[in-house]
Amino acid sequence: MDPVKIPKMSKTEYDALVHRQYIARIGFGACGGAYVAPFVYVFDGKFLYFLSSRYGRKVLYFKNNPHVSVEIEEYSPDLSTFRFISLQGRLEELQDPGDTRRVREMFIGLIRKRGLYPGVISAFGHSPDDPVESIAREERSMVWKLAGVQDIVALKNA
Repeated sequence: MDPVKIPKMSKTEYDALVHRQYIARIGFGACGGAYVAPFVYVFDGKFLYFLSSRYGRKVLYFKNNPHVSVEIEEYSPDLSTFRFISLQGRLEELQDPGDTRRVREMFIGLIRKRGLYPGVISAFGHSPDDPVESIAREERSMVWKLAGVQDIVALKNA
């Protein structure tokens, strides 16, 4: 008996999924295997952007090999519906001050719009007591962009 294949999502559907969500998992090449870490992201309609603290394994793995797999998912509590997208590409650290400022402002907007706990900025190298605006004023984090996407797998069950 042949397996039933999960249907693919159209570009419109997976772009909508990426817009609805804000948590992704990034898989880094590590020690002959993979290291997977959760990240908050913003999407400008063309690129996914991530803020990374300037310490930890992810920074070492990024510097050793910027090629990553990014996964974003959405599912109902009982798993009766699910959707996910996996993108294979490479992370690039933004260097231009104007670009990094724009992306940092997008993160501030995301935190406010989604009503996220302001202390989430501790994931970006800030004290949880710092004001959210410190993301843009202080460069305690690196700004990464997912570029050079080579493969996209986007599947859904409903």
